[in-house]
Amino acid sequence: MDNIGPILETLTHRLANIPPDFLDEPRMAKNNKGVAVAALVNDVMRMLGNATPLDNLERFDGMDAGKDRNRLALTMITTWLLADEWFIRAALPAAQFMSILEQTVAELAAATAAHKFTSDPDRREELARVVLARLNYRPEGESLAQATDRLSSISGMERRRLVEASRAAEQRARAIREALAKKAAEESADKWTRE
Repeated sequence: MDNIGPILETLTHRLANIPPDFLDEPRMAKNNKGVAVAALVNDVMRMLGNATPLDNLERFDGMDAGKDRNRLALTMITTWLLADEWFIRAALPAAQFMSILEQTVAELAAATAAHKFTSDPDRREELARVVLARLNYRPEGESLAQATDRLSSISGMERRRLVEASRAAEQRARAIREALAKKAAEESADKWTRE
């Protein structure tokens, strides 16, 4: 979050006022009804000045409603967010946007119903903050410490990531302590053997 991004309230307001078309059902392979999410992603990527190869768009075609519906619904919401004037002016690389639409959306969708990111103020803030953070931006008017603290307090996904990182660090520290204790015991045994 080294760079200064847009005003957070602009993004949360945009999410709160999302057009109903972006909340429609995503199209699934067995059903030709609903929004063609791949086409929507392609349109937004073009708005952002990026070309998207066809094979990159296939992952936005829903195959199984049980597995894909929430992820694709959140993809539609996130494309609406990324179509904001600020992101268009920023001219960020296509790879960053695709990473948001593929990885970040999948992580968020695994934990929360998609439409909560438009109807719930905390989830709107979470989506806006997570997208900005993944693009290495923080909201305008916030220091790095403030943005990091608020992101970790509002985002369940970010809290889980921090807890996992903390557990991994503790496991590494435990392994180091055990290795040091073992080495000290071996050195002590060698000392007694020499005497």
